[in-house]
Amino acid sequence: MRIIKKILLALLVLIVILAIGLCAYIFHLKPKYEGLLELKNLNKETTVYFDDFGVPHIYADSEKDAMTALGYVHAQERLWQMELLRRIAPGRLSEIFGGVALKNDKFFAGIGIEEASAKAIAKLDKNSESYKLTQAYLDGINQYLEEGVTPIEFTLVGVKKQKFTIKDVYNIFGYMSFSFAMAQKTDPLLTDIKNKYGVAYLKDLGIDGEFNTTRIKISKGKSEEYTEISKSITAMLDQSPIPPFVGSNSWVVGPHKSKTGKVIFANDPHIGFSQPATWYEAHIVTPKHELYGCYLAGTPFPLLAHNRDYAYGLTMFENDDIDFYQEKNKAGDASQYQTPTGFSKYEIRKKTIKVKDSSDVVLAVKITRHGPVMNDFIDRLEKKNPIAMSWTYTREPIQILDAAYGLSHAKNTTDFKKSVSLIAAPGLNVMYGDAKGNVAWWASGKLYRHNEGVNTHLILDGSSGKDDITKFLDFEENPSAENPVWGYVYSANNQPEAIDNGYLYPGYYLPEDRAKRISGILDAKSDWDKEAISKMIYDNTSDVAVEVVKNLMANLDNKSLSYNEKEVLGVLKSWKGTTNIEDVAPTIYNKWIYLYLKNTFEDEMGKDNFNLFLGISLGKQVIANQIKNENSVWWDNIKTKNVKETRTDVVSKSFHDAVIALQNQLGENISEWNWGKVHTVEHEHPLGKVKALRGLFNVGPFNSPGSNEVINNLFFGFNDEGKYYTKGGPSTRRIVDFADVENSWSILPTGQSGNPFSKHYDDQAEMYNAGKFRKMKLNKEEIVKASTKLVFKPKK
Repeated sequence: MRIIKKILLALLVLIVILAIGLCAYIFHLKPKYEGLLELKNLNKETTVYFDDFGVPHIYADSEKDAMTALGYVHAQERLWQMELLRRIAPGRLSEIFGGVALKNDKFFAGIGIEEASAKAIAKLDKNSESYKLTQAYLDGINQYLEEGVTPIEFTLVGVKKQKFTIKDVYNIFGYMSFSFAMAQKTDPLLTDIKNKYGVAYLKDLGIDGEFNTTRIKISKGKSEEYTEISKSITAMLDQSPIPPFVGSNSWVVGPHKSKTGKVIFANDPHIGFSQPATWYEAHIVTPKHELYGCYLAGTPFPLLAHNRDYAYGLTMFENDDIDFYQEKNKAGDASQYQTPTGFSKYEIRKKTIKVKDSSDVVLAVKITRHGPVMNDFIDRLEKKNPIAMSWTYTREPIQILDAAYGLSHAKNTTDFKKSVSLIAAPGLNVMYGDAKGNVAWWASGKLYRHNEGVNTHLILDGSSGKDDITKFLDFEENPSAENPVWGYVYSANNQPEAIDNGYLYPGYYLPEDRAKRISGILDAKSDWDKEAISKMIYDNTSDVAVEVVKNLMANLDNKSLSYNEKEVLGVLKSWKGTTNIEDVAPTIYNKWIYLYLKNTFEDEMGKDNFNLFLGISLGKQVIANQIKNENSVWWDNIKTKNVKETRTDVVSKSFHDAVIALQNQLGENISEWNWGKVHTVEHEHPLGKVKALRGLFNVGPFNSPGSNEVINNLFFGFNDEGKYYTKGGPSTRRIVDFADVENSWSILPTGQSGNPFSKHYDDQAEMYNAGKFRKMKLNKEEIVKASTKLVFKPKK
């Protein structure tokens, strides 16, 4: 008995020691929010106050010192995120994840972001402020890399620490620019539809912009062959450890539309959800410069920011900045391809991809006059018809670093506009408001035109030259509005009015739902304040959905409706378009919409292409418009012989099937079909996909309000299951009121920190879901009272 007691005692001691060791390890991993640290290359003592939500407020004698401190504190919260982001564009994820990331790496290594970055860096002015401040920021990151705590993800995955360089900054901007683009998901699919069924099947998809009637006002070959491009790229972006940029809202209310006579700025860029969240907030104060900004991991200048003088943000322009060209090889010599002036040799670019626990993979990427040949790094795409990708970002000079620096250091609207003009890609709507009462937006991007009749939504002819770019537009011709007479500017990824003598610029614009709602609300009121704007930015109502329901019900065969089906229709008839957690109507609406789309389009497209179609802008645009066309060629199910289905047939079948599916899923009691039961959000960490690690790294799940294409755009994909897993939404909601700029508001989807052991890892998640805000503090006295203090001293 005595021996057993000794063994049990020894086990107990061992367990206590292990528990103490685990607690000590976890405590060791936490970010440092207070105390004293020494930094090299610091000229004077720099103080960082971390407020009650972990936002660093950096007070420094010079901007160089501030940027060094920023790099350090940014790295201690987001080093894992920085590491992932810098690896995507050069094709280096396989080094840490192994063969599972090889397809992703082949693609990005092939499209040339890394080479474009190197070319841009070679031309940089090493004496410019943008360059010197970037190097100071990188110095801060690298000092943390050397001396700080190793993130738990590095330990679990086995990441070897390597210094960050300015090339990493450019590669991160390059990936961001590619994730904005939509042509790579859309053009190949449309080409296959046209080749298989003819032009008539494209007319109902609105590819010429006819569905986008709410426009931003300006003031001043072979079937099934090409779809592999769409499928491959869509899958890669969906599975990426870093989410793509997909949409956004912004509006800036001018003095005549606000209660106080001061500008109110609102912005909520829509990005795929992940953990950690996209933006890191930081406030920098020096004797000559102050800025409160939202930073991408690994980049030195914020893309969203404000101070006491001005505020800026962005939405995606959704312009077409990628063209695909089918090249033609020389007969008997695959090393040459046809050009308008004869045959030319492919340029060959060698790339080596290192794969964890496996041998290296060597790529030989063919380059044409248009760009890299896609066939060499996309599975199942035939080699006999080379498809080259022409992308503005890699074709035009890259001045994104100077642009980002200029936006964050502008002295007036002229300075700011000049910085916007430096951005060739991605296409952005850059939104602006200031303390002097100015409001404006400018579309960035190097815009261009082709010959009349060239449809850039399809694969183009690369050999003849007739489909090549014929004209580049001057920046002054880009869509824009400065202090318009109607008193506000806005953007919701919808198409701008015509430019360049009546030319509607081609793009992948999103439906008019949000644009119509935003402009309608803004037009109806002229006494806006911060509280009213905060309700608007969390608005969960779709006016368009109400009209769609009316059209669906008008085309429903009412002769054989069951009692339950009549009750379901009653719910829809009284619906005001809201998508709150307790609502029942959106559950019914989205099931009916999904089955209507499936019964209309899947027979022609096939399952895979139909699912692809649902995820692009065309699949969203078509919902409110195709239903109106009784003679649409899509109504007929091509798989049923000797029967030609009508609109009423498809709409009625979809309704009956929807009610049966919802009864099976949620029960007979219709009042319990609440939207929050089926619409949920979980913020996933790349390692949270491992079941055992999910509870540590993921945030959520939560029942979620909002929906596709409402202002509170918490978007999802359709599926047979009837569960709508939110893929993304507002990456931040910001409201800057120049009547009370020190009390402007923000919220992040989860929290400031990317460290799962920090209290700021998820401390904003419930507030975000409930539509609440927190202050973006500028007042030093208020900041000091509610903050911990970390002091950086120069290292001697």
